[in-house]
Parts: sequence; structure tokens; C-alpha cells
Amino acid sequence: MIGGGAVMDGGGSGNGSASAAGTGFGGGPAAAGILPDPAIRQDLLSRTALGVFRLNGQFLSLSDELARPAGLTAAWWQVLGAVLREPLPVAGIARTMGITRQSVQRIADLLVEKDLAEYVPNPAHRRAKLLRPTDEGRSAVDRIGPGHAAMAARLAAELGDSAFADTVRVLERLAEALDTLPHPEGPTGTPAA
Repeated sequence: MIGGGAVMDGGGSGNGSASAAGTGFGGGPAAAGILPDPAIRQDLLSRTALGVFRLNGQFLSLSDELARPAGLTAAWWQVLGAVLREPLPVAGIARTMGITRQSVQRIADLLVEKDLAEYVPNPAHRRAKLLRPTDEGRSAVDRIGPGHAAMAARLAAELGDSAFADTVRVLERLAEALDTLPHPEGPTGTPAA
């Protein structure tokens, strides 16, 4: 449900909290043990998801633009970036990135084919080789650096350094919270596919 629900407080509190008109945000009824309207929570979830979907599209487009001069795509850059500090198995990269192992495997194989990465033995697991960047792969990522730094400076100028850091913290906290929740159940009480 998008659009209905909370009335935002415009009264100079500066915290953007909903008014005490039964919403349960800020102080008000929630502090007194009254739960917020479930429809308001549903609206917040919808707005959060739509905002993140929009950000995902914006970041993918931006990442493709930044990566293109280095001969990479956003997906190639993302996988290479995951293994810059240490080699990882494909399943570990997928967990870190929050995407399927099969997607990472396909990209990893392409990176190896293009000599941007290589598979090396994994001392912890014979069959799950580790992916690591080659010198050419590291060089490609390094070529993205100046454009990446310029974009970071532009975004910081738009948001302000403090708000930029706060945004990162909120997004990280949201990801952590979602990681702790069990998968939602479908209408019959079984886990949704």
C-alpha cells in the first residue's frame, strides 16, 4: 500500500517523525504501549523497497558508466571488487553480494576467460576453487578509481558528508535487519518461493 497513512510532522522538530495522531512514531502512542497501525508499517516497507529498487537501478547504471572506460561492466566490477582483498569461493562472493551462486559463477568464468581473474586451489575445500583478480583485473579496477572518486565527491557535495555517512549506516542497518528475519511465509503458512 503506497500513499496512505502517516501524517509527517512539519512542526520544526527536524526529525521527520510522524505526528502523534495515532501513528505510534516518535513519542506519542508507541511510548504508551500502543502499536502503530499495521497499514502504516506496510506502507513504510513498500516505500523502502521501492526506494531501494530505484537506487539499485541508479547504481547499476552509474556503475556501468564508471566501469565502461576500464573495459568492465558493473557486474564484472562487482565480482572483481569482492575478491580484491582476498580470494573467495564463488559461493562466498554470492553470499557477500546477495545474489545467486549461478550468477556469480557465470561472471567469474567470463572474468577468467578474459584474463581478469583466475581460479586458484582452495586449501579449505578441494572442489570449491578460489577466485582472485589477475594483475590485469586489478589494473582495470584501478582505472575506475578517478571516476569513482569524482562521483563520491559530487554525491558528498549534494548530501553533505554527515548525511552521506548517515545514509550508509541506515542502509547497512537495514541489510543487517533483513538478514536476521526468517523468510516470509506464503498464504498457506509455508515459506514463500
